[in-house]
Amino acid sequence: MYSDTFDPTGNSGTGSVTSTRPDGVHAPGNKATATQSRMEEIIAGLEQPGAAISPKYFYDTRGSELFEQITRLPEYYPTRTERRIMEEFAAPMAGSVPPSSTVIELGAGNCEKALRLCETLRPSCFVAVDISDAFLHESVARLRRQLPSVDIRAVAADLAHHIELPADLPMRPRLVFYPGSSISNFDRPQALELLSRIRRLAGDDGALLIGVDLLKEVHIMEAAYNDSAGVTAAFNLNALSHVNQLVGSDFCAAHWRHHAFFNATESRIEMHLEATVETVVHWPGGERRFMRGERIHTENSYKYRREDFIELLARAGFSHAQTWHDEHRWFGVMLARP
Repeated sequence: MYSDTFDPTGNSGTGSVTSTRPDGVHAPGNKATATQSRMEEIIAGLEQPGAAISPKYFYDTRGSELFEQITRLPEYYPTRTERRIMEEFAAPMAGSVPPSSTVIELGAGNCEKALRLCETLRPSCFVAVDISDAFLHESVARLRRQLPSVDIRAVAADLAHHIELPADLPMRPRLVFYPGSSISNFDRPQALELLSRIRRLAGDDGALLIGVDLLKEVHIMEAAYNDSAGVTAAFNLNALSHVNQLVGSDFCAAHWRHHAFFNATESRIEMHLEATVETVVHWPGGERRFMRGERIHTENSYKYRREDFIELLARAGFSHAQTWHDEHRWFGVMLARP
């Protein structure tokens, strides 16, 4: 995702630049333009007939912290299942992955997965990419202490917009690491576009190592998004506080509740915020009245059959795919190569 001008939306990214801060985190240089674009995007989502907030706005510092709590919940199987797969099959994975001088992790989060991967593969350079700037800074600082021999970079960026890699990053070979089944947040056309751009980023001698949440019993999937401790509900509601900060709106979280369910037709978990009372939300230059029971769509999480995802990879230019999975076949880690 980066100074090969990687942009999963297909936009040219005109006017977008990156700068290197003293802490070593690369961040957008034209902040005024980025802020205006972000406000316009959020307001447009709120004004459309079926209101929506992009899931990327879950991830302010508080949202990132809540997601870390979610990954440790008993109902949330993806993180621990993926971790077990990575640990159990570390040796065959390492033997299958092309020798990579650079590992690029998309949606790096707390960089814990990167630590284990880098200890196994021993790359010369690692690039962490995440939308939460402050959280990324903390994670990368910790990773540098843990892996002092690795050249560790950070790019604070949104996968849905133009992103650039540091200009001096080693070119080849590269392994793009995209764990956690984050690909599930994109609908099929968006996922294909993103995978196609990752294919160009990896190059003919590179590869993609990606986590994929597989289709399974509905009650297992729904429980993962409706935990008994209410952490996912807090995570979903926190998006309203983040939007208030970003656009100056006045959402009252007490007027909304978390709602998540499996949509069998689309093969996806949907997360929504549902109004518990009639409420009017204002923002500079506009407002919207929400009726009781009206929803704001905040996230989709698609669940794949293994063969369907392999077909998607092939359409994106990854003609070879190898899969490791858990004993229940709930989750898969796939190595895809051209």
